[in-house]
Amino acid sequence: MQISQYMQKYRNITTIRRVEDTIIEIVFDARESLFFDMKKGGAYIFKKDKYRRAKIYNAPFDVVLRKRFGRASIENISVLEGNRVLRIFVSSDSSYKAQKSCLQFEFTGRNTNCIILDESQIVLEALRHIDSSVSYRSVKVGTELKELPPFKLEEKPFQVDDIEVYLYDLYAQKAKNRLCQIKSQRVKNIQKKIDKFQKILERLDDEEVLMERAGKQNFWGSLILSNLDKVKGYERDIVLNDWQGEEVHISLPKEARSASEAANILFSSSKKLKKKAKSLYIERDNLKEKIEFLGKLLHSIEQASDEVEVNILSPKQKHSKKAKMEQKPYETFYMEGFKVMLGKSEKGNILLLKEAKKRDIWLHMKDIASSHVIIRTDKQNIPESVLEFGAKLCVNFSVTQKGSYLVDYTQRRNVKMGEGAHVNYVDYKTLNISI
Repeated sequence: MQISQYMQKYRNITTIRRVEDTIIEIVFDARESLFFDMKKGGAYIFKKDKYRRAKIYNAPFDVVLRKRFGRASIENISVLEGNRVLRIFVSSDSSYKAQKSCLQFEFTGRNTNCIILDESQIVLEALRHIDSSVSYRSVKVGTELKELPPFKLEEKPFQVDDIEVYLYDLYAQKAKNRLCQIKSQRVKNIQKKIDKFQKILERLDDEEVLMERAGKQNFWGSLILSNLDKVKGYERDIVLNDWQGEEVHISLPKEARSASEAANILFSSSKKLKKKAKSLYIERDNLKEKIEFLGKLLHSIEQASDEVEVNILSPKQKHSKKAKMEQKPYETFYMEGFKVMLGKSEKGNILLLKEAKKRDIWLHMKDIASSHVIIRTDKQNIPESVLEFGAKLCVNFSVTQKGSYLVDYTQRRNVKMGEGAHVNYVDYKTLNISI
């Protein structure tokens, strides 16, 4: 109720948008933002100076939200009697006539919701749709929303001296606790992956041992072919003299039906072992690269300043199964709806440079060997927050020592590739990043 009284000073909603799955930001009078976190069982209202979005939401709920409440005039803000429900009534101009709408924030435990209503209390959209089979009070598009009956509030009222300070402190308090929890979870998950890859790396065969086995089997095959008349079809362990007259004990493959077939099987096995030995270094390098990258990712998460940054660095789930399958030598992150790509290795840096479009933004640490970062612009202006995020990726995945570092950035068309991932570039600007 005190927050609704505090909100009476506002006259207009300038912008409204979802910044997280359950968090809605409302910009009032083109200058002040209030955030409504509608998480089930943990909903609250807070203030924060800057909030970085991982992605842009375009679900039906978000479309109706923008259409009905973007650039709308506030008519009334009130609290439903005997309920934890905040209502914002607005009027917005359309092509034909003024549209009246209500944004209803329901802080009701497991049924917490944000519902968009027209002037007749018909549901236009909702953050969560609730079916009549689940609750006596359904929340379904196109149906009338039943009023919540008042109930006795058990909490003892208290007076907040400064609502604005209270809302800032509330976020800081919750964010600190949540950040510790989410960091712990993500670090634990990443450490599991590191341990898994480390075990695979340790179990890899030794190339020299494989080549030795390949040579021995090839030698056995040649020796058998030279002594076909001395090998009986039923024998499995034989002794032959090599070209120096030394005795050689050979175990014939069980599946071989003749001496010549045994020789062919040994030749085939020898080729496979050689091929495996030659490709082992590729697998070994890939595993080392993954372990190194995950170690840097773990470090970046530990350095993250808020939950949003942690979620950008380590999303709850990948954006698509296809992305999981591709295993590209660069990593992709999403910030404010922009695609930010980071080279994991020299190969990844080279591929990024080759795939980038001429208007994409390229970032690299000044005068220091570092990962390359590409921000896909799609011909849009890049917000400062996204540039800073890309620059921070450059630093966190290239150095471990704390300090202040310079990161240059320019359009991809100003970057000329040299040998490997070495480049020359012109017409650049520089950001100062501290870790």
